[in-house]
Amino acid sequence: MNFLLVNDDGIHADGIKALAKALSEVGDVYICAPSTQQSGKSHSITLDEEIFVSSVEFPCAKRAWMVSGTPSDCAKVGIQMCEAKGIEPDIVYSGINMGSNLGTDTVYSGTVGAALEGAMRGYKAIAVSVNDRDSSHFDGACRVAVALIDYAKKKLAPKTIININSPNKPFKDIKGVKLTKLGPGYFNDGFVNVENDRYKLKGHIPDHKENEDDVDVFYNACDYITITPLRVDLTDYDELEKLKDWRIDI
Repeated sequence: MNFLLVNDDGIHADGIKALAKALSEVGDVYICAPSTQQSGKSHSITLDEEIFVSSVEFPCAKRAWMVSGTPSDCAKVGIQMCEAKGIEPDIVYSGINMGSNLGTDTVYSGTVGAALEGAMRGYKAIAVSVNDRDSSHFDGACRVAVALIDYAKKKLAPKTIININSPNKPFKDIKGVKLTKLGPGYFNDGFVNVENDRYKLKGHIPDHKENEDDVDVFYNACDYITITPLRVDLTDYDELEKLKDWRIDI
């Protein structure tokens, strides 16, 4: 099997190294990752500027490319590089992200954005994250990422990704795995005035154990690994049907 691995924390991040090692035990790994930290880039791509792509050495990878662009740029470039060499990735993995991608905050995520790019290009795709910015416990996330290979290849619907989030805890302290829907935003944040006309984004994590018990933020707060399928298609089909009954005069 062939796996294309991208991320948003940059090619030198610990998370991508951990996932590359885990995937290399079951297939061939190809890396295409940003040269610098690209968190919060969502599904953005580089439009008007050139990007630089260089071949680099990477542990456990057959080939690796470093890109001076966004996570979605990396997914595009990585797919092109693989296809040019006659390699068809069985799954595009994005991660492991150092920090959660839960709830409606997934719309900001470069990790999720890169996985969606893979799905848009017709590939199976999985995004993987661990809660803490200083994440050091990747075992649970890696185990679930590998365990989902067979499902992703055989059952995952087109233009759909799997979003995995693990607590930053030793595997023995993780309570299990839950299938969930997206919850509310993981962070409460806003821009705070630092000095004069300077502002900085700041926020805090509320107690998500107070949320409904069928959402990702709740179960993640209770030390479960969560799995949430997400779609490229953002159409609200229920609302579309209601609009058909509404007379719109212009």
